[in-house]
Order: sequence, then structure tokens, then C-alpha cells
Amino acid sequence: MYLADRSTPREARESAETSPATPDGIRRRGPLRAVPPTVLALGTVSLITDVSTEMVTAVLPLYLVMGLGLSPLGFGVLDGLQNGVSALVQLTGGHLADRVRNHKLIAGIGYGLSALAKPLLLVHNLGALGAALTLDRTGKGLRTAPRDAMISLSAPPERQGRVFGVHRAMDTTGALLGPVLAFLILGVAAGGYDAVFAVSGCVAALGVLVLVLFVPGRRGRAAGPAPGGSGTGGPAAAPPAGDPAGTARVPAARTGEEPPAAEAGATQPAAVVPAAPRPDLRAALGLLRGRRLRSLFVCAVLLGLTTVSDAFLYLLVQRRTGIGEQWFPLLPLGTAAVFLLLAMPLGRLSDRIGRRTVFLAGHGGLLLAYALLLWAPQTPFVPYLVLLLHGAFYAATDGVLPAAVAATVPEGLRASGLALVGTGQALARFGCSLAFGAAWAAWGDGPALAAAALGLVCCATVAGAALRPTGETR
Repeated sequence: MYLADRSTPREARESAETSPATPDGIRRRGPLRAVPPTVLALGTVSLITDVSTEMVTAVLPLYLVMGLGLSPLGFGVLDGLQNGVSALVQLTGGHLADRVRNHKLIAGIGYGLSALAKPLLLVHNLGALGAALTLDRTGKGLRTAPRDAMISLSAPPERQGRVFGVHRAMDTTGALLGPVLAFLILGVAAGGYDAVFAVSGCVAALGVLVLVLFVPGRRGRAAGPAPGGSGTGGPAAAPPAGDPAGTARVPAARTGEEPPAAEAGATQPAAVVPAAPRPDLRAALGLLRGRRLRSLFVCAVLLGLTTVSDAFLYLLVQRRTGIGEQWFPLLPLGTAAVFLLLAMPLGRLSDRIGRRTVFLAGHGGLLLAYALLLWAPQTPFVPYLVLLLHGAFYAATDGVLPAAVAATVPEGLRASGLALVGTGQALARFGCSLAFGAAWAAWGDGPALAAAALGLVCCATVAGAALRPTGETR
């Protein structure tokens, strides 16, 4: 399993850590010295978009449950539907990006749909709110796999954990700023919720503009061999970055003596590189026949079934610890701050010691957060510890999983492979939201959380066994 793969030669890992140049030849100093410009541009887009998204996310649970009187079961259905829509569309987005061979186009459509959803939040009824959330999740589903494919294709295998960590750190910076901005707007603006939704729409539009202007339009090939590739990394291994169709003309080889026409400046005959066949849906689904990707898929689904959604976790923190409602919008801030601080270090750590260890340790931290809420909710420092563990969970899993998936999927199906695993995980979390909301309504929040904790223990045990490194991946 590449999630546990430490087979990269020591020399290659050390070179990746110490080399001051990015694959595109641009030299930088500090922790960003090995990060390609594409990753930084996409990170900026994600930062801006997450400011917009988290402004809404920070106030939405309280707005629905306290303002509109939605029951926990109703909120669970709505929260689950968001994940379900995103999951189903994610597979479509990944397949389309591979098929049209333009990841930026599909990602841009996704970011645009999310921006268009924000004005619908200003209509004060559940129908319009459901439509806005569905449109926003549709956009998120479309953009996730193409965006992650662009990230993975911009760096060699030994730096996948690092570049995903950098992107997630920038993304989380937006998640950190969004709740702060929402909190400030609620405190100073009349009609606070509407003001939050309106500003969120403006920020989302800015993110789309940055994507259009600064993210490269065609995917490039990272230095180093692709999984399952020839390992040459030369021009013949992949079409040039500016020719997504793969039909670029390559100058004929010189024979040592130029014909007279060449001396006169005439155009030389060109060899045509045939285009690779466009991947179809059968080829994308066929990826699951591979043992490594199938194991990652199954583990992502199992663990997703026991991962309580962020919104429910914050409601649990507020109710079980007695935090005042006025502080509720700041709870995501704690998670985001920890995520921001740990995303890059844990991404680099996963490149060094293996992704299985980091991935499973993240779920162990989540289990500990559940335990604290169950057995010591009134302890003064518990809210801070829960948010610390929640942020560490995301830092150890959110970028590590796609980095592991990218190493098992060929370039031509990279977005499809990422979408398959992401779809399975999101559908599992959709089921978890529905089940947790129903359990909360029937039994109360404590028994519902205890059931989720027990399920996480069982699923993490199975995942640990399934992702155990084999002799060939040590």
C-alpha cells in the first residue's frame, strides 16, 4: 500500500528536502522552496473561496437550528444531502476533467457555481436555502478532483505530501479567516445573517477571478516518473503542457548534416505524436480493480461512516460544554488554526515515515475528541482540547489521503481516481450525517456520539489491517 509506502530511495528523499529549486526551475528559500507556482496559485484560490464558504458555515448551524427551528434530524438530513450531492458530482467532475483534458475548465465551473449559490441564501425560506446549499455542493464536487489532480501533477511522487500540505494550509487560512469575518459582521451589521451572506458572495466572486487570471490553463508534467509510467519524465512521456490533446508536433531528429532547405530557413518535416485515447467511464471505474486503490477506497468509506460532520461536532461542543451561543461562530476557528499549523509538517512527515501511520494517527486523535466529549464535557479545558484534536485530525488526513491516491493512479486518469475515493468517502459521510441525526433525535446526543465512537474503533482497526505494508512496499 502506498499509504504506507516508504520505498522512495533515501537519496531521492534527501534531495527533495534539500533542493532549492522547484520542478519548473524557480528557486525559493524556506518551506516553500519546493512548491510549484501552480500549487501556490490554487492555494490562493482555495484560500479566498474558503473565506467565503466558512463565513456561511460558521453561522449556518445556529441559523438553522436556533433561528429557523430546524430539528437535529432535519439538520442531519440537510447536512447529509450536502455531502451526498458533492459526492455524486465529484465523480462526474473527475471524469470530465480527464476526458476533456482540461482540469482548470472543470474546476472553474465548480468555483463559479459555488459563487452563484451565495445570493440564494438571502431568500428566507428552507426551499431557497436547500437550493443554495445544493448548488454550492455541486460546485465543490465538480472542482475538488480536477484541483487535486492539478496539484498532484505539478510535483514528483516524493513531494506529494508536502505540496498537498501546503495547499491545505493555504486553504485552511481561508477557513480561519472566514469565521472571524462572520463574527465581526454579526457584531456590527444590522440584519447580521444577510450581511454575512452578501459579503460571502462578493468574496466567492473574487476567488473565481483569481482562478481565471493566475492558475495555468493547461496541466504540466511534474519532474520524476508517474505511477506506472516509464520513469523517463522526458517529453515523450506526456504531451506538452500547452497541448492537452497530445498532438503536438515534435521536430524531426537531426542527422548531423542539414539538407539545403534547412539552410534556407524552410520548415522541417515534423513527426506527429498520436493522441492518447480519451478515457471513458469504464476505464475510470476499472481503477478499482487495482489492489492498492481498492484498499484505499474501502478504508476511506469505512472511516467516513464514523466521522461525525463538523457542524454536528460544533453543536456537540456547544451543548455538552455549555459554551454561550455568541461564541459558536468561533468554534471552527480553533479547528482551522490547528489545521493551518500542522498541515505542512504532517504532510512532510507522511512523505518520510509513511502515510498509513499519519493517516491512522489522525483518526486516533478524532476518537480521543469523541471520548473527551462523552466522559469529561464539563472540564474547563475540554473545548480547547477537542478543537485541537479535530484540527490535528484534518491535518493528518485531508491532504495525506489524496497524496496516497495520486501515487496509485496514472496521469491520464488522475482526476478520476481521486474522484472515486473522494466520492466513496463523501457518500459515507452522507450516511453518517443521516444516521447521527436520527440517533440524536431518538436517543440524545450522548448515546449517538458513543455509537459513533464505537464504530470508529471498529473501522479504524479494519483500516489498519487493510493498509498494513507488504514486503514489497517496505
